[in-house]
Amino acid sequence: MRRLQPSGGLDLDSLTALPTLFAQETSGEGHQVARVGRIMRARRRDREISLDYSYETSIPPISNRVLQEIADQLDIRDAEFARTHWAVKDVDLYRALLINSQPRRPQPRVFRLEDHDNIEPTLVSLMMPFHPTFDAVYAVLKQTAEAVGLRCRRADDIWENPAVIQDVVSLIDRSKVVICDCTGRNPNVFYEIGIAHTLGREVILITQHEADIPFDLRHLRYVRYLNNGEALSALGSRLQSRLSDIAE
Repeated sequence: MRRLQPSGGLDLDSLTALPTLFAQETSGEGHQVARVGRIMRARRRDREISLDYSYETSIPPISNRVLQEIADQLDIRDAEFARTHWAVKDVDLYRALLINSQPRRPQPRVFRLEDHDNIEPTLVSLMMPFHPTFDAVYAVLKQTAEAVGLRCRRADDIWENPAVIQDVVSLIDRSKVVICDCTGRNPNVFYEIGIAHTLGREVILITQHEADIPFDLRHLRYVRYLNNGEALSALGSRLQSRLSDIAE
């Protein structure tokens, strides 16, 4: 407040530099909302102050109900919702709204998602059959990811939950990239591809046999490889540039 009243009078220029929350009074009737915006110009006329303002159109209206739920964080007292006034608060408006206004994701019935995205920017997860014949593939992909500053894991590396599906889903949900091996048309892998696509993750499809790519996914790019030393090295080389681009 000292910055806004340097000589005992209100500094209108400093006032217009602050982000502003324009809220309707809460009357108990109808649906009152608030808008985030800025004061464009402030003019003093005797004891009255006239304000020209505009809303931030990229920020949707915020219901008074939501404001009341986070009133403590915004330093808004209950009485302030019911009377016309203006006040300057020593809070970070955008941070408070960002933390509290993100919509929670709907929860599936068979596993749980975190309320909000929590992607680890260096995590690559690998979805493939749990069979020793794929261990060499995993080793090459892990080495490829590490070469560009990423780390690669698959679900059998972790045991954080009683149910395997929860570990799988949590790993996908935290991943920046999900590599899915369609070889053998494994139903678990297909299920995991659907989860990764639904969550909006970057999905890379690989396979030893073109026919193993599901019909609904054949319009997407995929990488075909052979499971031998030279061909696996070539697979790593092909994926390294893609993972490098994603890492950047």
